[in-house]
Amino acid sequence: MPRTIVITGAASGIGKATAEVCRAAGDTVIGVDLASTDIAADLSQPDGRAAMVAAVTRLAPAGIDSLLAGAGISRPDPIAVAVNYFGAVATLEGLRPLLALSARPRAVAICSTAAMLQGNDRVVEGCLNGNEAAALALCAAAPMSAYADSKKALTLWLRAAAVRSEWAGAGIALNGIAPGVVLSPMTTPLFDDPVMVAAIKSSNPIVTKAYAQPAEIAEVIRFLLTIDTPYLLGQMLFVDGGTDALLRPGQF
Repeated sequence: MPRTIVITGAASGIGKATAEVCRAAGDTVIGVDLASTDIAADLSQPDGRAAMVAAVTRLAPAGIDSLLAGAGISRPDPIAVAVNYFGAVATLEGLRPLLALSARPRAVAICSTAAMLQGNDRVVEGCLNGNEAAALALCAAAPMSAYADSKKALTLWLRAAAVRSEWAGAGIALNGIAPGVVLSPMTTPLFDDPVMVAAIKSSNPIVTKAYAQPAEIAEVIRFLLTIDTPYLLGQMLFVDGGTDALLRPGQF
């Protein structure tokens, strides 16, 4: 049955591929990004997040069935924390009331295998405490791990939130997906730097023949956005060519 699905980060990469997969399946997609989609919103700013929620509410006053919090930035800069963590959480919490109107609501956040990397735990703590100003200031002092910190914080928030009364208790299945390296507009420039290529191979070993294309990740995301059972929740699904299994063989 076709669904009404909101996708942030819908103008490129995994978000765009997911929007295409969902539309091809007959779903109604409301795309959110800085430009070139249904709703233009800057999720790095509180005003932009509020405007996004208001715009979705106007377009879907009867509610939405699924939500993908997919907007993300990979560069070593505090804006990565603002978008990847605070923007994602504001999206999920802000649109949760619209999800609750659906008979089978599903939500997914794009996290990352980068959450496994060593980073700045003080930034992560600031995120989880909800102190955006403090988290951004801490990140500005040591920005190199901004992406990993934001994704670790989002992963930890999601695991805790998914089982709460306002999520699972309201029938909203919230899950995360942790892609490995994906050949998207966000990551392609990294492969122009030999040092970065070596770092990627070290931090993201794979057993597949190649890194993933966005459409491969989109296939898995749509499964999570449309699955019937509410019994799958609070999970972080690694779609990474084997990275997690290679790096953490003794954990599951």
